[in-house]
Amino acid sequence: MADKYDVIVLGSGPGGYVAAIRCAQLGLKTAIVERELLGGICLNWGCIPTKALLRSAEILHYAQHAKDYGLKIAGEIEADLDAVVKRSRGVAKQLNQGVTHLMKKNKIAVHMGEGRLTGPTSLTVKGEKGEEKLEAKHVIVATGARARDLPFAKADGERVWTYRHAMTPKEMPKKLLVIGSGAIGIEFASFYNDMGVDVTVVEMLDRIVPVEDKDVSAFLEKSLTKQGIEIMTGAGVEALDVSDNCVKAKIKAKDGKVAETEFSHCIVAIGIVPNTEEIGLDKLAEMDRGFIQIDDYGRTKSKGLWAIGDCTPGPWLAHKASHEGVTAAEAIAQELGNKDVHPHPLDRANIPGCTYCHPQIASVGLTEEKAREAGYEVKAGTFPFIGNGKAIALGEAEGFTKTVFDAKTGELLGAHMVGAEVTEMIQGFVVGKTLETTEAELMQTVFPHPTISESMHESVLASYGRALHI
Repeated sequence: MADKYDVIVLGSGPGGYVAAIRCAQLGLKTAIVERELLGGICLNWGCIPTKALLRSAEILHYAQHAKDYGLKIAGEIEADLDAVVKRSRGVAKQLNQGVTHLMKKNKIAVHMGEGRLTGPTSLTVKGEKGEEKLEAKHVIVATGARARDLPFAKADGERVWTYRHAMTPKEMPKKLLVIGSGAIGIEFASFYNDMGVDVTVVEMLDRIVPVEDKDVSAFLEKSLTKQGIEIMTGAGVEALDVSDNCVKAKIKAKDGKVAETEFSHCIVAIGIVPNTEEIGLDKLAEMDRGFIQIDDYGRTKSKGLWAIGDCTPGPWLAHKASHEGVTAAEAIAQELGNKDVHPHPLDRANIPGCTYCHPQIASVGLTEEKAREAGYEVKAGTFPFIGNGKAIALGEAEGFTKTVFDAKTGELLGAHMVGAEVTEMIQGFVVGKTLETTEAELMQTVFPHPTISESMHESVLASYGRALHI
């Protein structure tokens, strides 16, 4: 006899568990299926524990530069890799336990095991209890994604790593190759560089963090190079020869020359592969390169079957997945007769992106280049942190804020930031874009002094030739 629910969520990452909670809040009998750990990749192996690692590297950086702040620290400052990793895993464990508590609090049934769809609204779960059959009025697929392997070398966890291996290294690399300069690659390059590792980043495109504004990419490359990271853009790794004690990489440089370089370890950060194989999606959903195609609310082509998060088209971000989870939950509740909910489709133009390297990157909306390509007449302005009193006082005068406006209407089209704590400040621009703010409201907003956020105000003023402190 199958267990029956209103909603079953397959996958408990930041999209899945949030969707389950919202369903339960709306009075729906809800279950969640998870094959590994509640919280998914983000909470256990991604967003949260990597930030714990980066925080340790940041503290190490400040300790090593204590004299810049008029301080003396007696003795040698060094990293204890085992302790750093242990702290990171402790943070992940704490949050995993938090999600477990949230499931109990919201009376969500948890089925641990491998889930496979047997129809749009039914599935089996193979776990420690054997095989369970579950049925629901609606099913939300939130199975996420995994790291993409190189076609000629698979990650072995010894010399060739994905992000999961890089988070729990068995030893500190001596010389590290990072293939790919997206958020994951650059964050690990920054972390290991701060930990004293010789790091080389190889990016096949003509600039690092290529989805960001060109000015941000150029600034970050200059900063990372100054910190000692070797950056190779317009380059590609053509082969890896992996042995017990090293990785020999054949790298084709921008000039077309191929050279073999030896590294102790390699991190592959070249994108993701959706976890949509062998879960019973055949004929149930329209697929594109493995990603489930959905409408603005998460519906697939099969009635009652929904999908959210990294197994659907990008951007592949935890906060996007969570937002999609809420939207799908509310749309389901509405279909089941709840007239008090009014789901809104996700506006992808208002999804912020953050990279937690040193210095940090944060952005939302169109880059200046993309805005011009879209046909906008653009007004853009940049304000450097060297003109910001708080940034100078913090010893963090490296960075800038850039804003992009529609010259005809004053609409805020995009905002791009690089520097200290910008990942905490970008939400101001996200709220502004969501409220359809123009330059007039932003110019009239009073920003507290002294804060780095004043650079946000100044960049708006700079877009219109009115910057005050530069």
